[in-house]
Amino acid sequence: MSKLVPPHGGGPLKPLLVEPTARQDALARAETLTRVPLSSRELSDLFMFGMGAYTPLDGFMDQADWRGACVDMRLANGLFWPIPITLSCGHGTAETIAEGDEVALMDEDGAVVGILRVAEKYTIDRALECEKVYGTTDEKHPGVQKVMEQGDVNLAGPVAVLSEGHYPETYKGLYFRPAETRVMFEERGWSKVAAFQTRNPMHRSHEHLAKIAIEIGDGVLIHQVLGALKPGDIPADVRVKAIDVLVENYFVEGTAVQAGYPIEMRYAGPREALLHALFRQNFGCSHLVVGRDHAGVGDYYGPFDAHHIFDTLEEGSLVTQPLKIDITFYCRKCDGMATGKTCPHGEEDRLNISGTRLREMFANHETVPAEFSRPEVVEVLQAYYDSIG
Repeated sequence: MSKLVPPHGGGPLKPLLVEPTARQDALARAETLTRVPLSSRELSDLFMFGMGAYTPLDGFMDQADWRGACVDMRLANGLFWPIPITLSCGHGTAETIAEGDEVALMDEDGAVVGILRVAEKYTIDRALECEKVYGTTDEKHPGVQKVMEQGDVNLAGPVAVLSEGHYPETYKGLYFRPAETRVMFEERGWSKVAAFQTRNPMHRSHEHLAKIAIEIGDGVLIHQVLGALKPGDIPADVRVKAIDVLVENYFVEGTAVQAGYPIEMRYAGPREALLHALFRQNFGCSHLVVGRDHAGVGDYYGPFDAHHIFDTLEEGSLVTQPLKIDITFYCRKCDGMATGKTCPHGEEDRLNISGTRLREMFANHETVPAEFSRPEVVEVLQAYYDSIG
């Protein structure tokens, strides 16, 4: 019997990817259906359905579940869910679709990636979703912008996923589904596993966070975001190389697993931290490392809002728990890595380099301090910045 945490909801994993033997028939059927294009966010959610990361959902949310996720972080059946997972289309398309119809879901290139059986058509209060989920209606927020740009009508219903896109091929040896990470953990004898969420290369501060997680558990899943990011972020393939050299040179063998998953970041701060914990439960992780400004963007959230939101949950909402860790840095007086909870010294003794300043240093071929980033990681990143001019 598995010692890993159970999937969210307590039942079995529910991957919605159609078996290869049935895929051709489904694709042929899709040729006769009304076509609904997916945004990049909706496509990433479809892939998450396919791999079972959104267990136990059957598909895109209806109005009751949308409202419950926004307002109460609960679906209509009472299941905890902190961010709505929805699909939209324009009025013109919606008028050609009746409830009970099947529609073909299309990626940005027009390829069929799934079939949705429409259970409900409904409109939403965009401002309500933005205020509740993102804490703002400012359209400069990338998550808010996505909501405001979506179609006027939401389509709800169960989905049959027919493709995982380019991810399995592009990220061989990195793209692992929840069922696969669970096997990996069990083969290693792990039961207490912390997920370390990252959309950036790992510098010394990130390394320190991951190693704290290893100290209190069996191992760490370094879990890379492979979906669309915001402009200026380091591409996933470069991050993979940088993390590979870090793990190879600075982690005890067998204590860290690197994997990737296809979500698109919403930058919803505290609410997204909860979603990250929820689907990490499906991957088999008992804990999620929650550091400073987890899943934040700009100054929309306080540095530890993602810590505090876990304290507001009703008991039993999540099995996977947060590992709340303070801001992490190199302290010259301590002569080592430290956090805000362990270091008594002031800002003048802490080595802090902003993302903007770090990019300038790479552009100018300045020396990045070894106390900030391992030389092997710097080498990978310098090659990338040189390649883009």
